[in-house]
Amino acid sequence: MAVAEGKWVKLEQNGKGPGARSSHAIAIVGHKVYAFGGEFTPRVPVDNKLHVFDLQTLTWTVAEVSGDIPPPRVGVTMVAIGDTIYVFGGRDSEHKELNEFYSFDTKNNKWALISSGDTGPPHRSYHSIIADDRHVFIFGGCGVSGRLNDLWAFDVVDNMWLQFPSAGENCKGRGGTGLAVAQEKIWVVYGFAGAEADDVHCFDLAQKRWAQVETTGEKPTARSVFSSVAIGKHIFICGGEIDPSDQGHLGAGKFSGEAYALDTETLAWKRLDDKPDSSDHPGPRGWCAFAGGQRDGKEGLLVYGGNSPSNDRLDDIFFFTPLS
Repeated sequence: MAVAEGKWVKLEQNGKGPGARSSHAIAIVGHKVYAFGGEFTPRVPVDNKLHVFDLQTLTWTVAEVSGDIPPPRVGVTMVAIGDTIYVFGGRDSEHKELNEFYSFDTKNNKWALISSGDTGPPHRSYHSIIADDRHVFIFGGCGVSGRLNDLWAFDVVDNMWLQFPSAGENCKGRGGTGLAVAQEKIWVVYGFAGAEADDVHCFDLAQKRWAQVETTGEKPTARSVFSSVAIGKHIFICGGEIDPSDQGHLGAGKFSGEAYALDTETLAWKRLDDKPDSSDHPGPRGWCAFAGGQRDGKEGLLVYGGNSPSNDRLDDIFFFTPLS
């Protein structure tokens, strides 16, 4: 059955949370959401605390952590495999791109620095991250000398980085792109490549080959810094920037509040009826923290905070569940 609808729920928040921010990251382990990094004032990292939101009690706490604690940063990414969260890159308070790769063990609340310097992907921020059961994938972002289109994987079993072939000239270097694993391929969806992009590319993990994908259907307009998740054969995207600000990162561009699904088998887009007029709907926004996870036993997408059309940072939390 074709996916046609989606449902948003706005979650209450108890306790002292991280507060409003954008350019931050979250990862979900079980029923806990871990939030790290971000900014309230543009380009100024807020803190390096690890904030934890319990999806059952809807309560925020701050984790008591030890180990190699990462310094504050914006434009950072994080993803979970099992009980371990992985954090890569970002930009520090001096606006320098970073490439440290950390793990955080949620069982003993301990940070560890896995790689830095010449090991692993070059320095970057506003890149994209995803994971399967064994690999953390990093794509693109803003590098030291321009936007990137490279793809890397960290094998958490063998503890080593793998560099894949570059995406090539058809897939321009970009930041704020959607990244997904589906059908044993890595999918690169849209992003900002000097202008908002509306192209889709995929990398076949078995054949180690890139291809540009021609999509059909109710195709979203060009955009970047949206929230995205892969569930089954569908890639869902929500919101994002559709027209950048004349002030660059200091200003707010024009944001979308729409949700779409891409069927990775038929390569057809469909705009979702996700009740945009509902009080539970997140509305237009971008630069959010987002992650796939489960709520009440259903797979979905959690969206936390971000930037608004009025250039105000947001602190609300929403959970999206696709309906078929």
